[in-house]
Amino acid sequence: MAVPEDAVHEPGLRPQRLADYTGQRELKDVLQIAIDAAKHRNEPLDHVLLYGPPGLGKTTMAQIIGNEMAVPVRITSAPALERPRDIAGLLATLKPGEVLFIDEIHRLNRLAEEILYPAMEDYRLDITIGKGQTAKIKSLPLPRFTLIGATTRAGALSAPLRDRFGLIQRLNFYHEDELMTIILRAAELLGVRIDEGGAASLARRSRGTPRIANRLLKRVRDFAQVRADGNVTAALADQALDRMGVDPAGLDPIDRQMLMTIIQHHRGGPVGVETVAAAISEDVTTIEDIYEPFLLQRGFLARTPRGRMVTPLGYSHLGLEAPV
Repeated sequence: MAVPEDAVHEPGLRPQRLADYTGQRELKDVLQIAIDAAKHRNEPLDHVLLYGPPGLGKTTMAQIIGNEMAVPVRITSAPALERPRDIAGLLATLKPGEVLFIDEIHRLNRLAEEILYPAMEDYRLDITIGKGQTAKIKSLPLPRFTLIGATTRAGALSAPLRDRFGLIQRLNFYHEDELMTIILRAAELLGVRIDEGGAASLARRSRGTPRIANRLLKRVRDFAQVRADGNVTAALADQALDRMGVDPAGLDPIDRQMLMTIIQHHRGGPVGVETVAAAISEDVTTIEDIYEPFLLQRGFLARTPRGRMVTPLGYSHLGLEAPV
């Protein structure tokens, strides 16, 4: 079984029910109605596609859906389903109503997708027996199940696969007050003494992402235990996060390096993402999936037809004056 995207979270930090899940109000409303309707009809939930930046809780939401429907959840990822027999074997062992969660579903190869089409639509598994002109296709019935796909790149899914999902929902970055609630809850579960000021400081620097908020909380907890009395205050959180290179807006050294590279070597842009990736020795996909979404959301970076540009707000955050 593949490692879930939220594996950096300790199991006890995961909410188990929709009522306990902080944030994503619109998504929760849509899912609650769909779940209640499916339970009323005594049917499995329709297939669900969850997309958005990493760390926003796609895996957690899949597990919550399983809990709400009172069915098991099988977790895997697209890279683990390289061969057709991998996904065929998985589908053949599903039980009625079970949830199959596929992370990074945009990375499924074409053969795996072809197997999923009849499975999702007609609950049928088509197996090819033999080769060449003697090959035959044998169809095996499948129990009705729910496929939940998660992706950071919804546009990379093929249209036939995307269209087979009955619910397509985006997870958005979290507001600071939502992150504060998440941090205070996690602190209580972890036994960390933290005041509201410390939680607010962490929330501001967590890039709108619960996974990052929980990770920073653990590192600040370590700092408080070693360098202070164990209490996390606003001043101590700021001191610890400054040492980690996380600035008050949540930018880390790579974010700032990206912006400075565009400013110093390309006059603020526009410049292609491949050029930026080569200059800072990062993978293009990593930049597009992890760093860019937050910089775009905060208004520090702009994406234009000619490439990426640092905005006046980005210059100001770095203490520089934007060119006229």
